[in-house]
Amino acid sequence: MTITVAAILRIFLDDITQPRYGYELMRATGYPSGKLYPVLARLERAGWLIKEFEDIDPTAEGRPARRLYRLSAEAVPAARSELAALTARLQPSARQPRRLRPQGGLA
Repeated sequence: MTITVAAILRIFLDDITQPRYGYELMRATGYPSGKLYPVLARLERAGWLIKEFEDIDPTAEGRPARRLYRLSAEAVPAARSELAALTARLQPSARQPRRLRPQGGLA
């Protein structure tokens, strides 16, 4: 799991009942469309995301229907588990504090 995927999944996990659309995800993550949409497509192919079209009347709304994404029911526990594992890997170890070496870098 990459930091990019983790950031996107975190948005979905904030409220698993709320479908999200691309521009909303771009604003929330700060990622441009060229970075966001390939990840969404990959998650959809993996069965983690379900893509639907918004059920609106485009004429009445004055805009086309949005593509909405939501986490699949099977993906919710897996996403939580993967994010927890990533968080644990990124935490410095309490048993081995990292120290700066005199010649630079970490010991």
